Amino acid sequence: MNSAPKFKFMTVTEFEPIIEVLEEAYEIPHLNATRKISALLPHNYYETDKRYPVLYLQDGQNLFNPSAPYGDWAIDKSMAQLAKEGFGDLIIIAVDHGNEERISEYLPYFHPRFGEGKGNFYIQFMIEKLIPYINSHYRTLTDFENTGIGGSSMGGLISLHAGLKNPKVFGKMMIFSPSLWISNKIFKNTKTFQPLEESKIYLYSGGKESVEHLPNAQRLGSIIKEKMIKGYHIDFHFSINEHGNHAEAHWREEFPKAVKWLYFKS
Repeated sequence: MNSAPKFKFMTVTEFEPIIEVLEEAYEIPHLNATRKISALLPHNYYETDKRYPVLYLQDGQNLFNPSAPYGDWAIDKSMAQLAKEGFGDLIIIAVDHGNEERISEYLPYFHPRFGEGKGNFYIQFMIEKLIPYINSHYRTLTDFENTGIGGSSMGGLISLHAGLKNPKVFGKMMIFSPSLWISNKIFKNTKTFQPLEESKIYLYSGGKESVEHLPNAQRLGSIIKEKMIKGYHIDFHFSINEHGNHAEAHWREEFPKAVKWLYFKS
């Protein structure tokens, strides 16, 4: 018996990004450690000669691995859908976290419980080694306006810190559910932030993450808005999900919205 004829439909699978592992154990001399680093390239990357903006994301294990312990962001699926809609011109670099070293490596300050964080060394690694490597191996747009950084929770905190401290490097920040409770210094850093023309910040918070979480995010948002009123060049979007808890499922839902706003909003 003959099987039914097969018809080819234009599905998101045809737009799925090309995933390349730079190295399973990429050397981070600043931390005396190694990490797996992956690149998600537009589905037609090798068919064009375009240069692309870049987004550096933390917690690589949780970004496109459906078997991750707490679920994943499914950014590969989101990027496929975005590409189908015409918003796929973006390279994403996913940096795995350090498991038991995660908090320390994403902590840019001293904390009474966690000690002196290694976050500034981590950002130094990104700026001095990783970003130059990516720019030399892929067709990237290298200016700050086309270079973004992002993450959630502690990954959101270190991304925010990196963006505030290095506006000439990171012109876009994707900050989901940042661990603002860790130190008041992050609020002071925001007050002294000197953006270039122009810095874009996408902040997301869930209303059911913790008692202090949303109020902390609102405090951060108020500081940013105050700077905008004073004439600083910041484009800011604050997204709140009143029913959202601290989970990958909500960050997965927010991700394509943030990508569109940060990289494709004119």
